[in-house]
Amino acid sequence: MKRLGYKRFVAQGGDWGNAVTEQMALLGSPELIGIHTNMPATVPPDIDKAAFAGAPAPPGLLADEKHAYDQLAFFYKHGLGYANEMANRPQTLYALADSPVGLAAWMLDHDAASQALMARVFDGKTEGLTRDDILDNVTLYWLTNTAVSSARLYWESKLAFFAPKNVPVPAAVSAFPEELYQAPRSWTEKAYPKLIYYNRLPKGGHFAAWEQPELFVGEMRAGFKSLR
Repeated sequence: MKRLGYKRFVAQGGDWGNAVTEQMALLGSPELIGIHTNMPATVPPDIDKAAFAGAPAPPGLLADEKHAYDQLAFFYKHGLGYANEMANRPQTLYALADSPVGLAAWMLDHDAASQALMARVFDGKTEGLTRDDILDNVTLYWLTNTAVSSARLYWESKLAFFAPKNVPVPAAVSAFPEELYQAPRSWTEKAYPKLIYYNRLPKGGHFAAWEQPELFVGEMRAGFKSLR
C-alpha cells in the first residue's frame, strides 16, 4: 500500500483473511489505522479448550456466549477434518490437481456447515451462493493449479486460530449469525482493546461478503466511519 502511495489505509479480512489482517496490525505499521473483521479471534483459552474437547459448556455463560460455545463445539467435532488433513499431510492431496470433479467435491463438502451455506440456494432459498459463484471459485483453483499449494498454509501456520491476539489498532467487528461462531460482544471487547465498532447481523454467514454484499459493505462503512 505504501508503494502505491497510500499514507493511511485500513484492512479487512475473514477466515484466513482475518489471521492475515490481525498479523498486519501486530506488525505495527503506522499507516494501518484500523481493521475490520467478520470472523474475529476472540475465544478465551478455557472456552476454546473445553469446546475442542467436546466438554459440556462451562457454567455461567451468557446466552450469546453459550450459543457461540455450541457453534465452536460443533465445528471442532464435525468441521475440522479437512483442516487436520491439510495441516498434517498437505502433499497427499495431490489428487485435487488431477480431477476437477475431485477438486469440486473437496471444496463443496469439506464441512457440513459450509456445504449447507453453499447448497441452500439450490433448494429454493432466496439467499445463498449461485451455481456460477461456486463454479467460479472452483475454476480459479483449477486453472491456477493451486489446490495443493494453498493447502500448505495449514501445515505452515502456527497460529492459534481463534485465540485473541491483543490487536493494538482500532478494530471493527461484524458478527454474522452463521459464521463458524458468532462472536459475543463480551469476548470481543476483551480481545480487541481498541474496539471501535461491534454489530450482530440478522443474517449472513461464513461467505458474508459473497452472500450479503450490501450488508457487508454497510458494515465496513459503519465500522471505519470514525477513522475517516
